[in-house]
Amino acid sequence: MKFTYVLTGGERTAKVLKNALSRDDNLKLPREKFYLGDAGFMPKHRLITPYRGVRYHLKEYARRGPENERELFNLRHASLRNVIERSFGVLKKRFAIITSGTEPHYDFKTMIEIVVACCILHNFLMGVDPDPHLIAQVDRELQENNPEEDEVVRYEQDEDYRRGAILRDEIATQMWANYQLGL
Repeated sequence: MKFTYVLTGGERTAKVLKNALSRDDNLKLPREKFYLGDAGFMPKHRLITPYRGVRYHLKEYARRGPENERELFNLRHASLRNVIERSFGVLKKRFAIITSGTEPHYDFKTMIEIVVACCILHNFLMGVDPDPHLIAQVDRELQENNPEEDEVVRYEQDEDYRRGAILRDEIATQMWANYQLGL
């Protein structure tokens, strides 16, 4: 539940990923690793997104487990995404200054520095004092909020999309085979 890369001061759309990859201090992705994107992103090579129109939220699997490879993939994707949501939830609980509903008392540059400092302090605290009570509080709040399916974004079928969709299918097929074997 630590942050490995923080990009502040940008837009809140898919442009964030493009910006993070094109900067001088860009986001580095080790070989054989992937970006995890929500349903608002289209699948791309090395950007793993859930299958649309397939059960996704963790609550949907409480009564019955996955019944096919796509459901298993979405279940595991949701589990990973839940860790991300928990990380942001703990960050916001620890440092109310970054989520305050009031007008900021600092200029934009200072607010960016505050967010980065809070992320650094969060990472440090997660290493020395993760505060299980705070994490449990965030978990309860996330459980109470059942976000609706993310807005569907129109996209063009391009080569990068095709490669991303094939990669997702290959991962889902392997997960399902291992799942059926009890691995």
